[in-house]
Amino acid sequence: MSIYKLKINFQEAGHEPVELPIAAGESVLDVVLDNGIELQHNCGGVCGCSTCHVYVNKGMDNIQEISDKEEDFIDRAESPRINSRLGCQCVVIDGDIEVTIPDQSGFMGH
Repeated sequence: MSIYKLKINFQEAGHEPVELPIAAGESVLDVVLDNGIELQHNCGGVCGCSTCHVYVNKGMDNIQEISDKEEDFIDRAESPRINSRLGCQCVVIDGDIEVTIPDQSGFMGH
């Protein structure tokens, strides 16, 4: 099993960037949750909402291609960009990636 680097930046004030190992086949959502980092995932991580929205800064070629279903949900995300993806669908296939987690403080229950 190949292990790569996942660098995580945060838009929310008070959070320093972190770097974590991520294995081929793992999603960004799974890795951040396993490491105690909050990333909303109202649907449970099954590509059924847009709450685990992240920005992929580097390594877009190192994750699975975006599906039509994921694109539909990203359109509903808050402040989507050309590099937006859902954390549950950012599954590493080959190489390092860098993401930014948008400010999560606006979500109810945060």
